[in-house]
Amino acid sequence: MIRITMYNEFYHEQHKPNVKAIYPNGMHAAIKEYLDSEGSFEPMRVCTLDMPECGLTEEVLDNTDVLLWWGHVKHDEVPDEVAERVVRHVKDGMGFIGLHSAHASKPFRTLMGTDSHLLRWRETGDLARIWTVDYAHPITNGLPDYFELEHEETYGEHFDIPQPDDLVFVTWFSGGEIFRSGCTFHRGQGRIFYFQPGHETFPTYYNENVRKVIANGIKWAYNPGRKSIGTGHFRIKPNIESEWAGELQENFTK
Repeated sequence: MIRITMYNEFYHEQHKPNVKAIYPNGMHAAIKEYLDSEGSFEPMRVCTLDMPECGLTEEVLDNTDVLLWWGHVKHDEVPDEVAERVVRHVKDGMGFIGLHSAHASKPFRTLMGTDSHLLRWRETGDLARIWTVDYAHPITNGLPDYFELEHEETYGEHFDIPQPDDLVFVTWFSGGEIFRSGCTFHRGQGRIFYFQPGHETFPTYYNENVRKVIANGIKWAYNPGRKSIGTGHFRIKPNIESEWAGELQENFTK
């Protein structure tokens, strides 16, 4: 079964009564409730900002197949060494699911190599209509042509990300904006899925379709065939060595 870890900043739920009323045990609890009952995953591990090393120790990441990340106002408080550790594990084959404001997190920005925190946004509770645009993609399994969230934070283009490997979802907001809300990327052996919905003041993570997208995204991002890849100087096999191999090797190592 797939081993999932979720990092949640877990700040708003503890400090804002309106958020705590929606997610009394944290947004991670709403996601964990669904994923733990879905049947494809081991019980989800939760890590938060207030834990030592944000809970994302080497041991935890060594035992994580897919990492979910939710952050918003405390991105800069994640230590650089923790962010670098996450990036290294992604490149080595750990899946990464960036949720909502994770586009501005240190790991995501590093993995994108752009100013991915830059986009248009507005907190007016607009209706969001999330359109499936890649029907063949496994992340869309079991989803309709589109689904709606009665209220969500509005994100709008331009979104400063590289060209996605796959554009899976596009969202239209009732204020008129459109946004590339479901995008995939590959970095090294790691598979990355960014999914936009999930503002803390709305019950987005109780929505059946949002939950299904996250579960499908985890299954897609899981890479059971990750390998240890050798790099650097190496000797060719003896049966194809040239007559100059010994002399060249001697010169190379002087």
